[in-house]
Amino acid sequence: MQPVANLPAETARDLLGLFTDIDDTITTEGQLPAAAYTALERLHQAGLAVVPITGRPAGWCDMMARFWPVAGVVGENGAFYFRYDHAAKKMIRVFVASDAERVENRKKLVALSAKILAEVPGSAIASDQLYREADLAIDFCEDVPPLPREAVDKIVALFEQAGAVAKVSSIHVNGWFGKYDKLSMTRRFVQDAMGLDLDAAKERFVFCGDSPNDAPMFSFFPFACGVANVKDFLGRIDALPAFISLERGGEGFVEIADRILSARSKIAKKG
Repeated sequence: MQPVANLPAETARDLLGLFTDIDDTITTEGQLPAAAYTALERLHQAGLAVVPITGRPAGWCDMMARFWPVAGVVGENGAFYFRYDHAAKKMIRVFVASDAERVENRKKLVALSAKILAEVPGSAIASDQLYREADLAIDFCEDVPPLPREAVDKIVALFEQAGAVAKVSSIHVNGWFGKYDKLSMTRRFVQDAMGLDLDAAKERFVFCGDSPNDAPMFSFFPFACGVANVKDFLGRIDALPAFISLERGGEGFVEIADRILSARSKIAKKG
């Protein structure tokens, strides 16, 4: 991983958008610093399509798509994207699974949640579960005392034994039934909202993240950036970003945004 300062200025100049995880990427210790939110706004005002790519629930994503300075939001690890059309005053919601499929999957996840809580002492249903449409989030350190690595691994194993996909974030293990992830729905968002083939245009986007569930994005985007706390997962993450900030969390995100914006500004002035 190279320092973010080495992100090529030419790359910054040609960017069309920036995708970013939320928890522990633009937040710090569970809070969204004013500087990190301002960085989102500055990127948006610079003409970049800013899209949070998160494991957080549909209820939160609706608010973010509506009120934040973003082009849209991919939520619940790729279960859907929400995009607010301000001109039409209309929320566009696109899900991988149908309404009926989500109802059936929910029944299986409820049964699975009871099994996980019984077999992994100290785990809990995530406090944002009520606002979820497609997955089950098991808290291992957000609102409960941090669980050991072995307990987190046990949660993942129980999901997988039931035929579900499981991904570890910095705070939750998220599990769901269906074949999708953050990258697959990001591809769909870019096609629908921007009319682009992401595979052909991936060098014109930056992704920012911090944890194992960001690995598909880190491996796909050649200019992916991690905040410094991604190093907490060395040895437990399938792919690492090409660049890394000096600072952790929201401060690291500001560092990445500053690098992009300053490089674009300098090139514009030269032009």
